Amino acid sequence: MPQFDSLIGFLDSRSFGTVWYWLVVIGAWSLTGRHVIGVPAEIVGRARDAIQAGEGDCPAMLHLLDWLSLVLPRWRLGAREGVAFLGLTGFVLTSLAIMGIGYALELALAAFLLLLPFAVLFWMRVALARRLMPLLEAAEQGARPVPEAAAEAVRRMVIHRRLVTILSMAAVAVTALWGALWSVVHPYGF
Repeated sequence: MPQFDSLIGFLDSRSFGTVWYWLVVIGAWSLTGRHVIGVPAEIVGRARDAIQAGEGDCPAMLHLLDWLSLVLPRWRLGAREGVAFLGLTGFVLTSLAIMGIGYALELALAAFLLLLPFAVLFWMRVALARRLMPLLEAAEQGARPVPEAAAEAVRRMVIHRRLVTILSMAAVAVTALWGALWSVVHPYGF
């Protein structure tokens, strides 16, 4: 059992050599693919199927727009909140990178490899919400037909989901490669 005399001693705990870290990595990315900015993937799939079938104002499209009206306000980020979140995230990730890469602390490196792709994912979701909000507002005001707004929303959400899949595969691959390299270079954890 490692001795935790200080914060640095705690941060030097084994990460890449434990099954729990890998369960967290795989589990986190598995859960991420089940929804798109809070909308279940099944709702997006049903709306996409209805659009491909050429149905007009079908319940699946309305259901998707209802979900979007519920989840999009959560992703609205003002200028002050965005700057504060970006500054805090940048500080945390930079600190973890310096401790993990510069000072060879395994837990800091493992946390950095876990959190960096999720920070990228967060900003991808904010950007998607920013693109979907005008579509939803136009459909609510009647300026754009519901099937057209739903089709555009589905198209953007499917592209986002594919990008998230690519990001998750790259994140797991880089983490696994770096973890394997770490284990080879540090066979006893130090």
